[in-house]
Amino acid sequence: MMGLSSASRSLLLAGVVFTAFTVAASAQQPASPPAAGAAPAAQPLPPGSPLIGRPDGEAAAKLAPVAPPPIPTQADKLPLAKLKVPAGFNIEVYASGMANARSLAQSDKGTVFVGSRLVDKVYAIADKDGKKAVKVIASGLYRPNGVAFKDGTLYIAELSKVSKIEKIDENLDNPPKPTMIYDKLPKDEAHGWKFIAIGPDNKLYVPVGQPGNNVLHDADHGQIRRMNLDGSGAEVYAVGVRNTVGFDWNPETKQLYFTDNGRDWLSETVPEDELNRVTKAGEDFGAPFCYQGNIIDQELGWGKDCKNYTAPVGLMGPHTAALGMRFYTGSMFPKQYKNAIFVARHGSWNKSQKQGGDVVVVKLNKDGTVKSMEPFLTGFLEDNKYVGRPVDVMQLKDGSLLVSDDWNGAVYRITYGKQKVAAK
Repeated sequence: MMGLSSASRSLLLAGVVFTAFTVAASAQQPASPPAAGAAPAAQPLPPGSPLIGRPDGEAAAKLAPVAPPPIPTQADKLPLAKLKVPAGFNIEVYASGMANARSLAQSDKGTVFVGSRLVDKVYAIADKDGKKAVKVIASGLYRPNGVAFKDGTLYIAELSKVSKIEKIDENLDNPPKPTMIYDKLPKDEAHGWKFIAIGPDNKLYVPVGQPGNNVLHDADHGQIRRMNLDGSGAEVYAVGVRNTVGFDWNPETKQLYFTDNGRDWLSETVPEDELNRVTKAGEDFGAPFCYQGNIIDQELGWGKDCKNYTAPVGLMGPHTAALGMRFYTGSMFPKQYKNAIFVARHGSWNKSQKQGGDVVVVKLNKDGTVKSMEPFLTGFLEDNKYVGRPVDVMQLKDGSLLVSDDWNGAVYRITYGKQKVAAK
């Protein structure tokens, strides 16, 4: 599963021959002195850079990934007053002070674990004296974005490996170092951070994104793998996946649904991010040849046909960065939310007018396709600038919903019904 295909080797060999030819040919040309006053040549972009393929032009030149603040926002400075939820719902700060708070998982005892992408830490949010206390339970890790919990064990996905910490709830004050269970993952930075989850089949699902914006990839990339909880028995479950950072299982059909981010630099309006459904192992969702189910890629899609790939069940908007998603199975929210999907859209960076930066609710038809998509949590985007960026969503045992915000290093909690007021 981990080797290069013969086609990939052929492409690499052809590239080596072509490069050798062009280098030799250019070496025979007389050197030309630089023109007086000429600007220095631009440095080549590193492999996997999101700016590779950016069109020429003043408007596109202004677009680049948006760096978050370097430290978490103080609790009293969080944009809570700007965040809007539908009538009858309430939003509050659940916990703060966690730099780059990303993926969420919950233990059987109610501890909430929070991964990160730009720092080296995994956090735990636990009750202490009736209040939420944040602890660092693992540090010195590399892009520990993914967290999952099962039977007392916390699983952590870094860039190129998956580890576990057993009996974590009993050792929050003095946690042991993570023990590696799987390290047969690529080390590409581009789309290398990972969301992980444990399915109804009791297997751990781990994605591997494309190693760049829009590239032909080998047999190790552009897929979702699954494995036993000890890291054994790894296999490829789905392919043609560009970069998924969120998935969950339909509580009725047990089918896996996942978000997938579309390619950049095709235009500001296409392709849209996708919501996909896996109906059988081995399905191909098209990337990098076909996007959003009906757009053949203008660079890599020659000779391909979108009808040969599994189309998305719904579209999530162009460049909105649809990330974490969960089916809602609780009873706190009104019944129309039962088995709907909450999706965190991190928000675009390669659009002149930013889009996303919100949480939407997706309701399904009886056949499992998308019936509607409606805004649920808004207010993170103000005057085309971010005041927060949602990453993941997770239902608590009481039916309330958590939302992580890596821009502010915080987690919010959404409830329904009349808020309780503390006695004076």
